[in-house]
Amino acid sequence: MKVVLLGTGDSTGTPVIGCHCKTCENARKYGWERRRFSVMVENEGKILLIDTSPDMRDQLLRMNVERVEAVIWTHCHYDHFAGFGDFYRVQDDVKVYTSPEVHEDIGKYMDFMKYKPVEVESYEPFEVIGVNVTLVDVNHPPLRRSHGVVLEWKGKKVSISGDTNIHLPEKSLEVMANPDLFIVEALAPKFRFRKHMNAEEAMLLAKKIKAKNTVLTHLSHFFPPHSTAVKKYPVGHDFQKFEFNGRKTEKSVKGIKGTNLSSFLDV
Repeated sequence: MKVVLLGTGDSTGTPVIGCHCKTCENARKYGWERRRFSVMVENEGKILLIDTSPDMRDQLLRMNVERVEAVIWTHCHYDHFAGFGDFYRVQDDVKVYTSPEVHEDIGKYMDFMKYKPVEVESYEPFEVIGVNVTLVDVNHPPLRRSHGVVLEWKGKKVSISGDTNIHLPEKSLEVMANPDLFIVEALAPKFRFRKHMNAEEAMLLAKKIKAKNTVLTHLSHFFPPHSTAVKKYPVGHDFQKFEFNGRKTEKSVKGIKGTNLSSFLDV
């Protein structure tokens, strides 16, 4: 199983249009950026997308993806579903999994597109592309429902926080616990938010659920430039790949420990 961070940015991405802060200017000068959040899971030659960002076309072209097997939508904010239209015209049989409330909210914008909505409830596992998937409820006010995602494959576990603040339901924490990899949102280093976590809160949550390895995503331009931020925080980057081979034995992995996270190979 392979997991790829297609985009590690927040709703505006980095650089932000019209912004000339240090981070945005550094991104322009050195040619790096943070596209909007989406995660790709590849297994058995098939593709599952967790959220479909407004940068979807570029993301899929860069990954040479020709067909998407299924999609999971975590919540109804624009930066997490709007890119679905970038591939629906070339395939109209995509299964989209999420809770009834999220389907209803996003359906207001997607009623002209042909796809197969599949309603699933939190804490009820289902299988997609050979991967066991469980949605969990998270806290992203003022939305009715918002979800994290837990992936399990051959004894390996990846927990994805989704957009949330630090106040997650205890049942969600139990299902997300002890992941081999925790992909967790952190909108800024220290600023406090009502509906998002900062980096300090994200790392506290990682410790609470006993994550073996953690990577921060959904990052804003409030972080310093990537080359600086990565020295202090385990910030992810666009198209970062994590590969799992399903072996049961423990094996050290170069690059996964500490803040300079690069890849998750042979795990």
